[in-house]
Amino acid sequence: MNPSETLCAAPARGWRQWRNVILVSLAIGALAFATGRFSTFGSQGAGAPGIDSPEAGFSRDMQVHHAQAIQMAMEIYRKTADDELRIFAYDIATGQAGQRGEMFDWLVQWGLPQSGSPMMKWMDAPPVGSGHAMSDGAAMTEEEARIEMGMASADEITALQATTGQQADCLFLGLLIRHHEGAIPMAEALIELGSDPRALTVAENIKNGQAAEISAMESMQARMGCE
Repeated sequence: MNPSETLCAAPARGWRQWRNVILVSLAIGALAFATGRFSTFGSQGAGAPGIDSPEAGFSRDMQVHHAQAIQMAMEIYRKTADDELRIFAYDIATGQAGQRGEMFDWLVQWGLPQSGSPMMKWMDAPPVGSGHAMSDGAAMTEEEARIEMGMASADEITALQATTGQQADCLFLGLLIRHHEGAIPMAEALIELGSDPRALTVAENIKNGQAAEISAMESMQARMGCE
């Protein structure tokens, strides 16, 4: 391998090292999820989460949240010239698509609709065993909820689609870091409020995995010289 090939390969190795850390942390959780998944497959008994439960709200909102991450990841995957970022974007798109499928399936197995209460309303519920809600219960518009969740605006998505090169790479990283930072409190809220073992396992995986991905993206920002 000549020196220029070595330099090109280095960024890709950087994300692979981060990915190994994330995969190890998720493997145990995935095994626990699979064990619970198949032992309770098809059950809709009295213990299943209800239509307004934290689990149901989290499932619906996180599917919306993941859908935008997939959209942004596929946009940068198609046009970035950075090998590390391309691998990272592919992993984001495929990993979050898989999680969306899991959460869609939860609602099917629980006999619940894929839409329901206003976004983030489930986070008003009091934690299990306490009498205190996590918020003041004030109604939040969908736009306000999407901002709270760290999601990109329509104008930001348009800008990502219109830009190319390093500008696009840096814009993507900034948007997705904010996006991930919005998902972590949602996962923490479900861990606090929920009771379904499968959902709690996935929420813990999202919390840990996205924190690690934020660190990886910050490293890419520094390497690329993003402002």
